[in-house]
Amino acid sequence: MTPTEMELKAAAKTGFGMDRREWRRISKQLPNYLFILPFLVAFLFFTVYPVLFGAWMSLHDWDIISKAPPMIGLANYEELLHDDLWWLTLRQTLQYALQTVLSVVSMGLVTALITFQDFRGRGWFRVIYYFPVTMSVAVVALAWQWLLNTDYGLVNYVLSLFGIGKVRWLQEPALMLPSLSIASLWGSFGFPMLIFLAGLTDIPPHLYDAAQVDGANGWQRFWKITLPLLRPTLLFVLVTQFISRLQEFGIPYTMVGITTQYTGASGFHHWTVIVYLFQVAWHWYRMGYGSALAFALAAVIVVITAILFRLLGRRLQY
Repeated sequence: MTPTEMELKAAAKTGFGMDRREWRRISKQLPNYLFILPFLVAFLFFTVYPVLFGAWMSLHDWDIISKAPPMIGLANYEELLHDDLWWLTLRQTLQYALQTVLSVVSMGLVTALITFQDFRGRGWFRVIYYFPVTMSVAVVALAWQWLLNTDYGLVNYVLSLFGIGKVRWLQEPALMLPSLSIASLWGSFGFPMLIFLAGLTDIPPHLYDAAQVDGANGWQRFWKITLPLLRPTLLFVLVTQFISRLQEFGIPYTMVGITTQYTGASGFHHWTVIVYLFQVAWHWYRMGYGSALAFALAAVIVVITAILFRLLGRRLQY
């Protein structure tokens, strides 16, 4: 019997062109595939399908009501390039993301370095710093909306004790984004703190001991040991925080609200891209153009993520 005849005979026995050992190996792995099947189904329905449907919508002039929205190709994306409001909200989103991420990461790193030290009650400080993260975005936004209220807010009351008049934190265009960033900082810096604590735990203590023996002070140990070895952790924190802040919606929407007017201090000065997207899709019922905005923002996120990986993702040689 030739080898080809033997292979045909084995294939005929299994029916799938595989020998019994391969079939037995696949059969043993079948329960593992069944375990991940619910996740795969959920991923297809709640991630893959919405993305594909959103891409389809971005190529149509869909206003929810139309049963057969006309196909317009890349017209929505062409309109986006000439949309002044898109460029305004994108610039404000980048400004908000930059100032918020820098403050959140800095505060998270500082609190991690402090609470990493061995002192009595450090566990309670970690809990206190992390507690705002457990609150919903709406609770954080409403709390800071009250704190920054012009007439009866606690912040203006404290300032009045020093002779400073009422500050319109959520009405003045120049103060809107910084005020939103402060609220976001308070509500989210606990997560980077927790990640940095995990990164600090992985640094071998003998490196600090050796540096101290060589006469390095605390500042030198931080720059030469701590920060370089925290670079992978720093990259993760920066990427996740930028992705989160570029998609910010709850803080500006809850603290300031939304308006369809093109004038006034509270018009567009607090709008992020997601707030604009919400207005386009659910107030102006332009689902197709809203989908194009979403994909344009996704492209911006991909570019920023690639830049961060380019700057911080190099292999560490120490």
